[in-house]
Amino acid sequence: MKAKKIIWIIGGSSGIGLELVKLCLANNYKVIVSSRNCLDNPSLQNLKDEYSDDISLLNFDVSSKKNIKDIVKKAWSIFNKIDIWFYNAGAYEVMDINSWDISKFEQMNEVNYLGVIRVMNEILPYFKEQKSGQWIWNCSLSSYFGLPQGGGYSAPKAALVNLAQSLQPELDLLNIKLQIINHGFVKTRLTDKNSFEMPQLMTPLFTAKKILEGIEQSYTFEIRFPYFLSLILKILRFLPYKLSLKLTQKILP
Repeated sequence: MKAKKIIWIIGGSSGIGLELVKLCLANNYKVIVSSRNCLDNPSLQNLKDEYSDDISLLNFDVSSKKNIKDIVKKAWSIFNKIDIWFYNAGAYEVMDINSWDISKFEQMNEVNYLGVIRVMNEILPYFKEQKSGQWIWNCSLSSYFGLPQGGGYSAPKAALVNLAQSLQPELDLLNIKLQIINHGFVKTRLTDKNSFEMPQLMTPLFTAKKILEGIEQSYTFEIRFPYFLSLILKILRFLPYKLSLKLTQKILP
């Protein structure tokens, strides 16, 4: 029987992450789940009862600089290896120019960007020694072009994409396959904060299925969906700024 792959999902207590945990367990993976309070999460506890040998819960606050080395070491030791590291932790706030809050800017940068780097710095030596692995970072289609009132979220996501582009050639030489997920709007507690209409709004389950499909298919650096929204934002990126910024200004109330 083929050995089960081991995936560490950081940000797996709700929404896309939780649905991905369920799918992985149902598809013969061993799963390590991390979030700030995953040990107290009823949904994860139920999964622990059902899949006791295949799931482990590990509390981890990615915005904290404390004990990261120890947490990564503990995660690796649970099953004595990790095949896939999936970073899904995210923070999101809508802020117009009259409601800027520096603490929210900092939180989004800590969770959406710096958290990845802190984990990466500690986990890389393990993957180098293992000489194989797969990293998946959940980014966003909003990384394609900054939109009004959403820059606090999209700016660190864009930085994460840029970092991935920079690192992929080096990691590839180490047999570590780095992938980014750029997806559109998903119905979660984060997007519930939006007051505008979200085109092609997806469910967390649909999104998790698309992500798992992308993970299991032949390697491609970017997994992006839905198609129509990604096409619009990609076109915005290549238009002259005089035109693209006039178009995005129309989003404002």
